[in-house]
Amino acid sequence: MAAARHSTLDFMLGAKADGETILKGLQSIFQEQGMAESVHTWQDHGYLATYTNKNGRLPPIVRGGAIDRYWPTADGRLVEYDIDEVVYDEDSPYQNIKILHSKQFGNILILSGDVNLAESDLAYTRAIMGSGKEDYTGKDVLILGGGDGGILYEIVKLKPKMVTMVEIDQMVIDGCKKYMRKTCGDVLDNLKGDCYQVLIEDCIPVLKRYAKEGREFDYVINDLTAVPISTSPEEDSTWEFLRLILDLSMKVLKQDGKYFTQGNCVNLTEALSLYEEQLGHLYCPVEFSKEIVCVPSYLELWVFYTVWKKAKP
Repeated sequence: MAAARHSTLDFMLGAKADGETILKGLQSIFQEQGMAESVHTWQDHGYLATYTNKNGRLPPIVRGGAIDRYWPTADGRLVEYDIDEVVYDEDSPYQNIKILHSKQFGNILILSGDVNLAESDLAYTRAIMGSGKEDYTGKDVLILGGGDGGILYEIVKLKPKMVTMVEIDQMVIDGCKKYMRKTCGDVLDNLKGDCYQVLIEDCIPVLKRYAKEGREFDYVINDLTAVPISTSPEEDSTWEFLRLILDLSMKVLKQDGKYFTQGNCVNLTEALSLYEEQLGHLYCPVEFSKEIVCVPSYLELWVFYTVWKKAKP
């Protein structure tokens, strides 16, 4: 026997009313699907209507709860997370910073409504570092963004010569070092360590300064932003920002160095193609490869890029 499907319509009225009368306007929609309904009085002046058919059960959407459990994927689908606690919620000069607790994924960092990283997401950190294929021993590394501390924490374990992390938002660091310790360990407790330093600055002037000084790195890891969804790069300042980051990063990257960055979800094929087109318009010729990785808390497959300068003839 097929499982019964339940669809629940849960609403509150501004004043007492006859729920069955109000629902008559909706019944024809459900009856066309062969559904049967039942109506229940709910909290004095509300009604809960349940519609059932033979195809299975749908959970009700919970609206107006104390904790927002619904967050969009990159390609516009609405996902319900098992959020049970707001751990941190503050507005910085740059963005809203939330850290929410999920039963499955641990604490999740959400920046201005965008799911960034959960304590479960080591797959993300490994992918943006080269998926275990790189030797960071004795290397100079530049991290752009990365305020959750995950990349810095993992690279420091690999005995680099020096890691410089440039993060604009001190409040992201403050929140993560307290509530994302499974991700960052103790690496954010101090802004300087034996083989790393954290600069609380905008990365653009830092990159320009390094380029002017002739400073170069073995690895540049861009953890700033995903490829924008917009498909009109000439009209979107975000694309201009990404091109600027790419050009400046190539200027501070050694000839045999590598640049790592996240892309976007695999479903946004047009945006990803446009990003790849931008790689053909940098000040120097480059080549690239990409990898598709399942990041647990994203609930979608994610694309990561490796970019390097073409060998000089």
